[in-house]
Amino acid sequence: MAAVRVRQHVNPLAQRYQKAISTLDWEKVYTQPYQPLHLDIGCARGRFLLNMAKIEPEWNFLGLEIREPLVVEANHLSTDLGLTNLHYLFCNVNKSLQPLLSVLPPGILQRVTIQFPDPWFKTRHAKRRIVQPELVTELANYLAVGGVVFLQSDIEFLAIEMRNLFAENPAFQKLSAEEWLTENPLPVATERETATQNKGEPVYRALFIKREVTTSS
Repeated sequence: MAAVRVRQHVNPLAQRYQKAISTLDWEKVYTQPYQPLHLDIGCARGRFLLNMAKIEPEWNFLGLEIREPLVVEANHLSTDLGLTNLHYLFCNVNKSLQPLLSVLPPGILQRVTIQFPDPWFKTRHAKRRIVQPELVTELANYLAVGGVVFLQSDIEFLAIEMRNLFAENPAFQKLSAEEWLTENPLPVATERETATQNKGEPVYRALFIKREVTTSS
């Protein structure tokens, strides 16, 4: 199947992306709906999740992507390969994450990846970036205790911004004392990660764990 050509950048603040998606019926999406869930935010063509789903059948995988043609293509490929633990969803994550996760069985969401998101370099476009304080809060609300969030980018300022937003939330603890991880802790690299490393350029990575947050009475 020929690759679908789409615009590289989509403005998430555009009117057509302001409507939240309807909630999913998880038992219709996955053959084994109560397996741990890996959520990939901004999954692009979905090849990273495709390879993860092949090697980790005991997990379910969900990719969120704002460019609808890529989602259609990815779901066709997943169906053709008979992967019943993989699904892709077209949505604006900053509008749809809460209704999507609110119907998940407790403790199911155990891993989140946000990899090489669009940096939106101009300061006036900062609100278009995926990682916003509200997104971090929603992940803190629904990620299982002990679950992890893996961030990576080849744009240093964006990696710092994402890392700082998670570090500022008391529900998340950075797992390495080093400023950045030197290796990817996951068994699959994204296409962007491989291309960046092949050019000899740095990748900035951080891993966080969700911890139990106690409130004083």
